[in-house]
Amino acid sequence: MNKVYLLIVTAFLFVLGLGCNSGNTSKKLTIAVSSNMQYSIQEIAAKYTEHTGTDCDLVVGSSGKLTAQIMEGAPFDVFLSADMKYPQMLHQKGHTKAAPKIYALGRLVLFATNKELIPKLEFLISDSIAHIALANPKTAPYGRAAMEVLEQHGLMDLVKGKLVYGENISQTNQFMTTGAAQMGFTAKSTLIGTPLSQQGHWIELDTDSYTPIQQGIVILENQTGQDQASLSFLEFIFTEEAQEILKKYGYSIYE
Repeated sequence: MNKVYLLIVTAFLFVLGLGCNSGNTSKKLTIAVSSNMQYSIQEIAAKYTEHTGTDCDLVVGSSGKLTAQIMEGAPFDVFLSADMKYPQMLHQKGHTKAAPKIYALGRLVLFATNKELIPKLEFLISDSIAHIALANPKTAPYGRAAMEVLEQHGLMDLVKGKLVYGENISQTNQFMTTGAAQMGFTAKSTLIGTPLSQQGHWIELDTDSYTPIQQGIVILENQTGQDQASLSFLEFIFTEEAQEILKKYGYSIYE
């Protein structure tokens, strides 16, 4: 009996030891992140894992859709939104551990996949531009920023029939790379150092033409038991190492 008991205890301790391995789901963070961060977050998460041993599962989508999932009980630990509106709303409704923080400022660009087209706002009214892509302004902050640019330059009434809406920045970019749209508004962070930048050319839009895209991070209120790791990741986002990665992808650092 003693041998059997010893074998059981040994097996239990072995399984418990596996639970402390960074590859085990018990030590994983599930991070909901807006589509504009799809490239930079991979690099940041890899560095975080390298430093802490905690793996990160990334769930990428529009800020609005991710917020709806969080409110419906999705088991996310941390939320990185493309703006402050959604994390602030979640905080007001009791879905977060604390108030959200601004971790970066996003930049809006006008992108043309056809290298013969000049990405300028005044050319959007040209007959050669049949469709203009942008993220859904109802759920994606970069889409709202694009609408503000069109309104400020008096172009909305002239081009509204050409607008096609992606569910998020990723789908918006897909519209352009597949030729479904000849030009479009997207996040600078999806172009800097990415394959997409080789498929066309772009101009950065004047930041005075749209409301600053203040990107927010917040720790979510849930029962996953990853509170300490979530706090650790939030703190890591504000380290010089992570901030340098954000700057590399075209973000401005909020100071």
